[in-house]
Amino acid sequence: MSTATIYAHRFDAANDEVTGVIGGAEPEVPRYWDHSVEIARRWEEEQERADTPATRKVALRTAMVMSLAKGGPFPALRLMTRLGLGGPVAGGAQYISWLHEEDFVRAVRFLLTVDLSGPVNLAAPNPVPHRDFMRTLRKVYRIPFGLPATRWMAEVGAWVVRSDTELLLKSRRVVSTRLPSAGFTFNHPTWPEAARHLAAPRV
Repeated sequence: MSTATIYAHRFDAANDEVTGVIGGAEPEVPRYWDHSVEIARRWEEEQERADTPATRKVALRTAMVMSLAKGGPFPALRLMTRLGLGGPVAGGAQYISWLHEEDFVRAVRFLLTVDLSGPVNLAAPNPVPHRDFMRTLRKVYRIPFGLPATRWMAEVGAWVVRSDTELLLKSRRVVSTRLPSAGFTFNHPTWPEAARHLAAPRV
């Protein structure tokens, strides 16, 4: 289990497993953002170095998994939206890469059946800017407005909850090339449809 945050903060193009840029030392981002990238890099290096001659090794570079389970990102974003706090943060141009929980499970099962090794991105094929991501949530939950937040507001909020602004401000524009090339198809490829599915009443 690796992480999609291993990739660089970027807006110009998506990071896939073939041409993606590994993060670290980008001049426009805070230096403490390098910490999570370094952890991911070292973890993958150790995985690659491990002597497992009978075991195929796959590093799952996973985006934020959208699930109703407590403690995940979706319930927190849903609460913020319902409280009227679901506006763009720092302008909202930064990309959010995400994956519906159903496709996460399906992708892991799929990888058990195909001969792939090395890094594989587990991310839906359509990352969206933060402003569009939150606009969709507001529409799904019929919340007419969402108060925007500045960068310094995000920094204060992250300090209060003992988290990191990287979670809100880093542009994670990540897609998978290897999964579709191996024959995998996403049941929830677009955020509006995935958000509606997650918000639908459960029986």
